[in-house]
Amino acid sequence: MSLNTLPKTELDLEVLLARKEVVADGVVRLTLRHPEGEPLPPWEPGAHLDLVLRPDVVRQYSLCGDPGDRSVLQVAVLRQPEGRGGSQLVHDELSDGDRLRIRGPRNHFGFVKSKRYLFIAGGIGITPIMPMIAAADARGADWRLIYGGRTSTSMAFRDELAQKYGDRVTAWPQDEHGLMDLQALLGKPQKRTAVYCCGPERLLTAVQELCRFWPSGALHFERFTPKQGADSGERTEFEVELAQSGLTLTVPEDRSILQVVEDAGVPVLSSCQEGTCGTCETSVLDGVVDHRDSLLSDDEQAANDTMMICVSRACGRRLVLDL
Repeated sequence: MSLNTLPKTELDLEVLLARKEVVADGVVRLTLRHPEGEPLPPWEPGAHLDLVLRPDVVRQYSLCGDPGDRSVLQVAVLRQPEGRGGSQLVHDELSDGDRLRIRGPRNHFGFVKSKRYLFIAGGIGITPIMPMIAAADARGADWRLIYGGRTSTSMAFRDELAQKYGDRVTAWPQDEHGLMDLQALLGKPQKRTAVYCCGPERLLTAVQELCRFWPSGALHFERFTPKQGADSGERTEFEVELAQSGLTLTVPEDRSILQVVEDAGVPVLSSCQEGTCGTCETSVLDGVVDHRDSLLSDDEQAANDTMMICVSRACGRRLVLDL
């Protein structure tokens, strides 16, 4: 089955916005319910949802509630004045009682079992980390959270986390303490410790650099925006063969595989179109991929068996995809 076929655990349905509430400066939490009160799909820590805000406005938000509560799904949304308009639509136009469509859940930030965890969150990056902390605590694992933000009042769920988990949580508002001391946290590699990080690109880049000498596979992270230079390579024309559809298409240097495939009438799930959400992930049957996504790990890219067709291209003259 192609990765781009909706799996049974993923849904596409209309939900009810049961509650919209402010949880920090510039951050609102949305609580979504099934209109008929039916259970919503299962999910695991690290998963995200697509919110279909308008036919042409689809955005991804990490689930931040309790995976054990099938009655609701919760996401938190940061207002981004310099963004593409989705967060402003959420903040300014959505109200309690509104209906909107969702797709998912989908998970590219899976939570692994480990003896110890070090969680590092920056700003709205706390959202996928919260269910992971709850799972680690329930397992009796040794864990610690370092949570940074611009100011105390901009840090969603800060008080809730501190009250529930006490001194395992270190809040680090930048206006009070400066930047997080990542060298002290990560300068000495630790065995049997999983590092989970989510936040702005500057934080992720610094954490990746410091984790170069940690055991392989210790670092797990998720980006909200493309990594710097991800789509900066040379762009050349190539052919793509769609094995299921029986089509061979030419992808010119100024267009993506996704655009060409959609123009040919082949339906493909897609959303961010910048290589961060994973919606358009497609199996590769032959050819070498020029990976330009900001989602797959180095090992996953090296395996050459899947790609994000919204940004990634071919290293050679031809690719064969399971579409």
